[in-house]
Amino acid sequence: MPVIAAKRSLRSHPSSPPRKSPRRCTAATPNSSPNVNKFGTDENQAHPAAVKPKWNPKDGEQMKAAKLALHLSTAPASVVCREEEQNVVLEFCKGCVEHKKAGSLYICGCPGTGKSLSMEKVKEQLLNWAKEAGLPLPDVLSVNCTTLANTSDIFTKMLGSNQTQGKKVSATPLQQLQNMYSQKSPIKNMTLIVADELDYLITKDRAVLHDLFMLTTFPFSRCILIGVANAIDLADRFLPRLTSLNCKPAVVNFQAYSKDQILKILEERLNELPYTVFQQQALELCARKVAAASGDMRNALSICRSAIEMLEAEVRESACNMNTSLEEISFSTQNVPTAPDLMKKREFDTVRTDHMARALSKTYRSPVVDTIQSLPHHQQIILCSSLAHFRGAKKDTILGELYKSYVGTCRSSLIPPTGILEFSNMCRVLNDQGLIKLGQSREDKLRRVSPKVDEGDITFALQGIR
Repeated sequence: MPVIAAKRSLRSHPSSPPRKSPRRCTAATPNSSPNVNKFGTDENQAHPAAVKPKWNPKDGEQMKAAKLALHLSTAPASVVCREEEQNVVLEFCKGCVEHKKAGSLYICGCPGTGKSLSMEKVKEQLLNWAKEAGLPLPDVLSVNCTTLANTSDIFTKMLGSNQTQGKKVSATPLQQLQNMYSQKSPIKNMTLIVADELDYLITKDRAVLHDLFMLTTFPFSRCILIGVANAIDLADRFLPRLTSLNCKPAVVNFQAYSKDQILKILEERLNELPYTVFQQQALELCARKVAAASGDMRNALSICRSAIEMLEAEVRESACNMNTSLEEISFSTQNVPTAPDLMKKREFDTVRTDHMARALSKTYRSPVVDTIQSLPHHQQIILCSSLAHFRGAKKDTILGELYKSYVGTCRSSLIPPTGILEFSNMCRVLNDQGLIKLGQSREDKLRRVSPKVDEGDITFALQGIR
């Protein structure tokens, strides 16, 4: 392997004595095979971003694969950043199956926090565990409550194949389940019921919700009930009633994803690809903004796909311009640039921060961001220069110091700065628009300047602006 070869070349340096390779290293043995993913790349490589080639967005297959990796319908190989919550639910289900004891669990959290995806993994892990332990495999029933024509249809689905065949039964499905769980039954396997979108039941028919959880309290119940809902306050609305009925479920709360968690999930999905699609700064920008807004992972995936489409549109536009340029100069016979020569003028190798900023602005529109983006260039530079003074504990500065930062930013960008008088007038305009606050002083240079908008809004609005 390339990594092993590199290590050996270092050991054979003339200044170091020769050393035998440790025998515990088995990565290069003839009988072993590298861990290869579905794209045919070695997953044991040190850091994917360090060794992966940049992708070619002009390749239709690569573009399709990148979008698919970030689509909601594509289930990841592992659900990262939710291991603790999954383990709590899995251990609860294991205890119920092992001791043949009914129980109920209530899972709540904001949309896009991995609840449904985690439950799919829990069901898979539970069946694998029961098979390895030699226990009867539990029956698994998944119900999305929003698809029920009548809320009581959930009991019909639970009854399933246990319904008496060949006989007319006058009792309702709920009554049949209650009778079944009130007496011993030859059926030994438990039934895991995952009721997703449980908040639909509480808004439609609260009695059905109460009857559903009460089924776990019958003496011979074999029901393991897991209710999943988006509303965080749902527990406060219906748990007191369930407590009075002696069927209060245990509660597992899925918190909104943090910036680091969103970034890790995006990287896990993109690591399946054999090439680098995004600039790291672009992914960090997306994770930071989504975490601050909602922590909804579905939004993060949608925004990343939108950013890819921004690059795709840019590539198409460049190709059209290239064809136009070729037609305009086709009559000339000397120094005719080829298509690759024209494309080299601007590389389209990764999704950049400006693509991500535009995709984010489509999702999160803010009046403040719109105002900053519509400012003249020099006023934007003033806001950009002010960030160095408004970070940390110090939240204000004087106009003279801000002017020095402004001049330094202009010179580093090869832009001629304005004079102090014009600079002072531009600061008054920013003050009138509510973006900064100017204090009073006899001398302009000594006027205090403090921010009136969030630092994140300034950073987001000016991302990708040159």
